[in-house]
Amino acid sequence: MSTTYLIKNASVLGGDPQDLLLRDGIIAEAGALGPVPGTVVVDAGGLIALPGLVDLHTHLREPGREDAETVDTGTRAAALGGFTAVHAMANTDPVADTAGVVEQVWRLGREAGHCDVFPVGAVTVGLAGERLAELGAMADSAARVRVFSDDGKCVSDANLMRRALEYVKAFDGVVAQHAQEPRLTEGAQMNEGELSGILGLTGWPAVAEEAIIARDILLAAHTKSRLHVCHVSTAGSVELIRWAKSKGYPVTAEVTPHHLILTEDQVLGYDPIYKVNPPLRTAADVEALRAGLADGTIDAVATDHAPHPQEDKDCEWAAAAMGMLGLETALSVVQQTMVDSGLMSWADVADRMSVRPAAIGQVDDRHGRPLAVGEPANLVLIDPKAKRTVDRTGLASLSQNTPYQAMVLPGAVVATFLRGTATVLDGKLA
Repeated sequence: MSTTYLIKNASVLGGDPQDLLLRDGIIAEAGALGPVPGTVVVDAGGLIALPGLVDLHTHLREPGREDAETVDTGTRAAALGGFTAVHAMANTDPVADTAGVVEQVWRLGREAGHCDVFPVGAVTVGLAGERLAELGAMADSAARVRVFSDDGKCVSDANLMRRALEYVKAFDGVVAQHAQEPRLTEGAQMNEGELSGILGLTGWPAVAEEAIIARDILLAAHTKSRLHVCHVSTAGSVELIRWAKSKGYPVTAEVTPHHLILTEDQVLGYDPIYKVNPPLRTAADVEALRAGLADGTIDAVATDHAPHPQEDKDCEWAAAAMGMLGLETALSVVQQTMVDSGLMSWADVADRMSVRPAAIGQVDDRHGRPLAVGEPANLVLIDPKAKRTVDRTGLASLSQNTPYQAMVLPGAVVATFLRGTATVLDGKLA
């Protein structure tokens, strides 16, 4: 039989304290509750309760790169970060471009049990950008794929992107685009600008991202199909998305935690831990991204959790892999950059890290739900006053490529509940 939890005095979405009774996978009662026999009582005084976080952009690496991450270790990290659902990107080996591979990832997630895993299907076969993958078969599979992306690579062929948008429209799917014009980024190593010239690294211009976003916005408008823009990183991209939304086009977008807090200045030491795709941008870009997230132009915070084994990062800059860990630190980065700065409330955090991501990924029947009676008991308890020093050796991920090593970040996840079962309790895996 499942454990019944009585959460006492939680500040739901940062509001007035109340009690929540979690029983049989749902929130059975809420309000000012007296003692309930047979329950595990969780003292949540001073804690914030949010709906379980939903990540639209996680790399779990399995199958194929289990030296970097597995579905089990990645979802452990997710639960510790307050996530009850993650969308697993398709750039595995083999690529998740068939019903068989997405079902494998989905089943591994169910077996691990730390959070729900929703596989993302590849747009093109082998991420090669030449012909469409089995989109319909993946949508009809047990994994019920609704998000498709070649993330790591751009669907640069305009006609192929149009066909993908038309195809997924039949089942209300969404194409999540990695916006990077390949001809403008050949050999690119960091953001293009004065600093790239000083460091002698090939520049990655903002227009390489913005050109694809502009094209795909128009394709989404033409097809009347849903486009989601992955890891927006420039001020110009924010303005393009703002324009698209003003026209009523079916376009959504995400920003990563690292693009909200880090800038190209981190590259000054040539430490490959800061090598990421898209690259870290300028302080002005960071300011625009924060503003876009605050006003709702950017719909979601997505981690782009990209684990790499040590040998892929502990090398010279040019040879290093691109990517950073993000699951266990995302909420703290958002608290520091958006909440503690006064740009967003905790209710806004719930919207951008749970409600909207769940809707975009079409999992909002189970996740991103209100913390109300009768709703699924997927939630996270956060101590906003806690401080922690990031230690890469203590992370649940198999990899250690966090850009926040030794940084003091605010907030801590105290508990995470998945369908009323604690996956994290007292800050540790349950």
